[in-house]
Amino acid sequence: MRRVAFYEGLIRVLDETGRIIPARDFIDTIEPRNEGRMIDCLAVELGLASLAAEPRLRLSINMSPRSIGNPEWETALERGLLRDPTIGERLIIEITESSALLMPDLVSDFMTRMQRRGISFALDDFGAGYTAFRHFKDFYFDLVKIDTSFARNIDEDADNQVLMTALVSIANQFDMFTVAEGIEHPQEAEYLAQIGVDCLQGYLFGVPSVSKPWLVGAGQQGLAHFG
Repeated sequence: MRRVAFYEGLIRVLDETGRIIPARDFIDTIEPRNEGRMIDCLAVELGLASLAAEPRLRLSINMSPRSIGNPEWETALERGLLRDPTIGERLIIEITESSALLMPDLVSDFMTRMQRRGISFALDDFGAGYTAFRHFKDFYFDLVKIDTSFARNIDEDADNQVLMTALVSIANQFDMFTVAEGIEHPQEAEYLAQIGVDCLQGYLFGVPSVSKPWLVGAGQQGLAHFG
């Protein structure tokens, strides 16, 4: 049975003509700067406001570990969590694999504190970088989002089939819910469901939109859960 497991909230940056600037064109530049903290603050404020307005919604937002300890970001998070006692358990915070490994002790401590309040954590872009598997014993991520490159043409690509199976096995060993990113074709979705991937995300299920899909019935970065 297919159903939406949760939605992912994305921040879009526009240029002076109104054109969307791809995140890959600026994120590495602004992440260590104050602009990166501003974007993280905006993401958490908008995300928590949506969760407060829709009690059935489960939403993931992205953050940089550099925002941990930032007064404005932590104030925005705390203020949002106090709106409704159920918000924490409906919030998923995504942290990329590469950024988590830059400051593992800080990330691990933050995750422990927030998980006590019901917040779930997703390891984003799993497999895209130089994975340090030893950190899995310390982080305790609830979900792992497997990088798009491993799902592409997986119904035909024997190498991706082997790699995806290995990554799913590792995630299962650490009791992490698995999400395959970048699904565009039904054949990919069928293969991934057959090998036991818990959840699928990609344009096959919905494209990014400024509308709220949980209100209009469309799928903006919705994730299909098979179970």
